[in-house]
Amino acid sequence: MPLVHFSNHPATVLIKRTDAPGIFEGISIKDAMKMTCPSLFTGFSPPWWLYNGHLQTLYCLLGNFATVDRMWYARTYLHLTDGGTLGIDFAPSDHFKLRNDTPIVIIQHGLTGGSYEAYVRAVLSRACAPITDGGLGYRAAVINFRGCAGVPVTSPRLYTAGDTDDTYVALLHIAEAYPDAPLLGVGFSLGANILTRYLAEEGVHSKVNSACALACPWDLHHNNEGGNSLLSSFIGRHVYAKGMGSNILKLLRYHSAPFMKSSEDSVKQAAQKALKLKGPTLEMYDETFTRIAGGTGSPFPFETVRAYYNWSSSHHVIHKITVPFLAINSSDDPIVRYVPTDCGGNGLVVMILTPGGGHLGWFHQGEYGVERWTTKPVLEWLKFMGDDILHEKTPRCLDTWVDEDGFLRGRSRPRLGCKVIRGSYVIDGNAGEDGMVQQVPTLTLLDIICGEEKMTGDSVGSVKRGSSVELSSL
Repeated sequence: MPLVHFSNHPATVLIKRTDAPGIFEGISIKDAMKMTCPSLFTGFSPPWWLYNGHLQTLYCLLGNFATVDRMWYARTYLHLTDGGTLGIDFAPSDHFKLRNDTPIVIIQHGLTGGSYEAYVRAVLSRACAPITDGGLGYRAAVINFRGCAGVPVTSPRLYTAGDTDDTYVALLHIAEAYPDAPLLGVGFSLGANILTRYLAEEGVHSKVNSACALACPWDLHHNNEGGNSLLSSFIGRHVYAKGMGSNILKLLRYHSAPFMKSSEDSVKQAAQKALKLKGPTLEMYDETFTRIAGGTGSPFPFETVRAYYNWSSSHHVIHKITVPFLAINSSDDPIVRYVPTDCGGNGLVVMILTPGGGHLGWFHQGEYGVERWTTKPVLEWLKFMGDDILHEKTPRCLDTWVDEDGFLRGRSRPRLGCKVIRGSYVIDGNAGEDGMVQQVPTLTLLDIICGEEKMTGDSVGSVKRGSSVELSSL
């Protein structure tokens, strides 16, 4: 059975009364979870051939999920004030037909993943399905990191485990477009860490009304150092650590041009050194590149990778979260070695620790074959947060304005801003990373950023095919 951890003083939330429409009653989040998320209190039993965390994790990477949980998206590009680009994939692809107050599932993916990932599609294929087909009927928005899922890198900056600026800007756009819709965050691995930090940093000003974090890495330094850490075993160092390090290095190599042209010598030099690495662990990559070139201005650069990891971690900020927050981790996760089961003393936080599941696995024998055990409780949580709970409504429009250059800005981080540079067009989310790269009109997008006024449909599919990456799910 999963271990379910609540704070010593669970918070009270307002939920709809089933016997009195429009009336809400106060109930502890502990009791509410038992009523609305019963799957969290049922056993997790993996198939006999996926009996440990290594097998579960490797099956995430080697399993064929192309024919299940099929998803298509409507992509929108955002141009950022630093010259960067974000890609937001909305679902369903005809989501504009939904009501403007339809709950929106906000997805933050893993290290070098994107909206094509099987773990993303497992949730969204059901969350975005019509109610008549057994789904929740929700809208979704996947925030693809810079350089991921075919999103071009148009400034000398990628993303890090701790920086939340791009999340802030993407949510600024989504909340402005749908001011009456509750935003329900779901983060996976690295994306879970970023989502957690965003919630803590924004506090009561968060655009996200609730969050679910799966396989959050929590304490990045602890994961890499110590007797039971990622680097303490042969498979940890040579399979996971080197796999993730090599994977993010491939991303940098594919998008190296902006870094080679950077006006900041430290960024250019860090990129040059990183590009010379051969089979680095993630820690080696972060020591060489991320701690120096991971962001512009304070707190970057960091003196050591340990300092960067301590800053990027999320376990020490969960006490600042002000919205209902569910985290699910596995006790045999070979990558995440620490889980803050004390909930940070935050009554709104619920921590689930399953006896197995690996990293982003949780495969069990479901009704229709091998399925992810987490999908059902996550959907129950989303329905609870989207339909049953009363969220405090804040006038989002009072927090934003559009400057003279057309950038949408927010008052809590006025240096940041975005504007739409490409309206929605359909993206096939089932073709993997290579397929997404082929669909993205990157060259014309670059032209727009450099001054062209509009994008033509002729450029779709005109970019070079990207190389595949073995550990994109992590």
